[in-house]
Formats: sequence, structure tokens, C-alpha cells
Amino acid sequence: MPKVWNQTIEGHRRAVRSAAIDATAALVAEKGLLSVTMSEIAEETGIGRATLYKYFSDVESILLAWHEREVAGHLEQLAAVGNRAGDPGERLHDVLEAYALMSHEHHGSELAAVLHRGAHIAPAQHQLRAFVRGLVIEAAETGGVRRDVAPDELASYCLHALTASSGLPSKAAVRRLVTVTMGGLKPSAD
Repeated sequence: MPKVWNQTIEGHRRAVRSAAIDATAALVAEKGLLSVTMSEIAEETGIGRATLYKYFSDVESILLAWHEREVAGHLEQLAAVGNRAGDPGERLHDVLEAYALMSHEHHGSELAAVLHRGAHIAPAQHQLRAFVRGLVIEAAETGGVRRDVAPDELASYCLHALTASSGLPSKAAVRRLVTVTMGGLKPSAD
């Protein structure tokens, strides 16, 4: 097949896949996780049910694809925040705050419980921890973060501490938690 034809087919497949993912997310938000069927998704997407099954085996597989896309988008947002020019300590703070606010906004739903079991979560968590670790190292080199604890441990401390943001009542409370977490990174006065 000519290259243009291959690109057109691939583009069409990506578009159908993306439309099915978007339709599923909208239906789940409207009706709840257990109320959505493959027939409804196909209808909402504008394709036949048989076509939908060529792309996904069930509703859960579509939701996992949606979640994987969302997680990748969040990692990109965090990277954009962390890769800005400026003081490493401020960039670390900004990344931790952005992460905590994301956790706060996407907390505790039935959908989150199902989706966080996906195989895509472990690599994303590893990527996030490595990114935060790099920011911790940069901030430590400028004296903004303690050096008596390994960067891996400090990155884990930050991410685990900020998981509490999912249960906080407000964004102001999330920002206070980030301030407390950053306080634990400060070099000792000794």
C-alpha cells in the first residue's frame, strides 16, 4: 500500500479509538461505571458494535485506555511545570503542588479504584518518582533541600505525603499540605 494510504488508515484508527474512549468517559460520567454498555458506546461513537469490538474487548478495556491517556497527560503537565527555567526549589514546589492538586481533583471514585489496578500505573509511578527525584537532586545542589537523606527517599516521601491530598476538603488545604511537605525537605539548621 502507498505510504499515504497507510497513514490515512492509521489516522482513522486513532480517531475511532479516541472517539470511543471519549464517548465512554462521557457516558460513565453521566450514568456511572456499571451502567454503560458496549452498545451505548458504539452508538455514542457513531460506529457499529462489531467495529467497536475490533478496538476494545469490553468497557473496562476502554476505560483503562482512557486512564492511560489521562495519566500520560498528567505526566506531561508535570514535566512542563518542572522543566521551566528558574530556581530548582521553586520548580520542585510547583511540581508537588500541581501533583497534589491533580490528586485532589481525581480522588476516591469507583472509577479510580478500578483504573488504578491497570498495568500502566507502575511505569507511570516510576517515571513520576524519577522526575521528582531529579528535581530533589537539583534543589539539594543549590542548598534548598536537605542532603542527609537519599534523594530517592525524599521523592518517595513527597509523593506518599501528597497522596493525602485526595481526601482534603479544599484546594487551600492541599496547598497547606504541600507547604508542610516542603518543610520536611528543608536542610537542618545544624
